[in-house]
Amino acid sequence: MDRGYEKEQFKSLSIKASVADKFNKFCKEMSLSKSMTLLVMMDFFQENGISPAESMGPNMETLEKRISLLIKKRMNGMIAIMKDIEKNQTKLTVAMLQSLFEQAEPPKKKLILEKNRPEIKEVRFREIKSPRTGE
Repeated sequence: MDRGYEKEQFKSLSIKASVADKFNKFCKEMSLSKSMTLLVMMDFFQENGISPAESMGPNMETLEKRISLLIKKRMNGMIAIMKDIEKNQTKLTVAMLQSLFEQAEPPKKKLILEKNRPEIKEVRFREIKSPRTGE
């Protein structure tokens, strides 16, 4: 059932068989009931100021202009959002992270290295001085 139209009565329309077949295929493509498909089509034509009897030349150009204008507005909006995020969030976050890393770095200590000592030659034998001679 079509939402919002459950309690309405049905009326019949007389259309040619070939047109009905095309319309049935189109309804299946749209995945809508026949009533809703026809309603969506009529709303589209009314909202965009298009008549099925007219040529799409100038009207198509106005549609393209409207669409490009909408796209430009949305792009400008996205750019404004990105700039705002960059100013208010990203820069502050980067600054906070940098300050954390600066504080977190431990002070660099010099490595403890052995001092260079002159090599001491090991002496195995020593002369004993005799107490008599003093030598």
